[in-house]
Amino acid sequence: MKKFIKFIIIIFIVGFLFFLWKELDKGETKIKEPSLFEKKLLELDNINKKIDYFNDNYIDRYIAYKNNNPDESLENIITHVNIGIDQPFFTNIKEAVYLNQLYIMTNKYIKLPNDYVPNNLRELKLSYSIGGMFLVEEAADAFESMASKAKTEGYTIRAMSTYRSYSRQEGLYNQYVKEIGVEATDKDTARPGHSEHQTGLTVDVDNSKISYSNFENTKEFEWMKKNAYKYGFILRYPEGKEFITGYIYESWHYRYVGLDIANYIHNHNITFDEYYVKFIEGKK
Repeated sequence: MKKFIKFIIIIFIVGFLFFLWKELDKGETKIKEPSLFEKKLLELDNINKKIDYFNDNYIDRYIAYKNNNPDESLENIITHVNIGIDQPFFTNIKEAVYLNQLYIMTNKYIKLPNDYVPNNLRELKLSYSIGGMFLVEEAADAFESMASKAKTEGYTIRAMSTYRSYSRQEGLYNQYVKEIGVEATDKDTARPGHSEHQTGLTVDVDNSKISYSNFENTKEFEWMKKNAYKYGFILRYPEGKEFITGYIYESWHYRYVGLDIANYIHNHNITFDEYYVKFIEGKK
């Protein structure tokens, strides 16, 4: 009888152990293999959890850019790819959105509609321009306030180029192409539809004494570096950021973006292109 009981106990123990083994085996088979996308995220240290402007659709481009720029920070990798600078200029062009907003963007990857004319354009006062210069009203008011303040301190800030229509930009661009070729023209002249001047928020300035192209050598330029952002203007194409903006350094070219954005860009030493992909693009 005792042998029988021992036999039953052994059978029970063996059966129980077999049951446990099967359950453990099931558990192991339930461990999910990371998907291809998850493996790619690991290559980027799951940066998507830290950067809210991470774009899943660009993951292969992020990885390729990272491999080509191993010393670049992951944040810059995401920012640069979102701008588009991992690809040739004027490729994968997107249509501009946020029309008639202060944060409207156009660059070598974003194009304005051919027929876009900003609302509320008004002519600048002759005392602050060469005449016949137009900006969106808010930008015009800010520019005149800035130029007026500069004048009280002994500086002359004069608008010598402001709003340009698509057709006007087209004529300028084609003229320069005939003179110096496409490659040279693209370095300092926007293609039609890609010009900030078409937004009505951009102004080229001089001091009424020397050519605008030498503006960086004037005391007015030093004043603008210290004060433009206080009126909502930024230096749109700063020195050292040519690989981002796609244009040569232009000390005379200022873009109105409003006080909040101008302050942030000034304090963080970034371009409007960088600000746009971080805080504007894709936001509702």
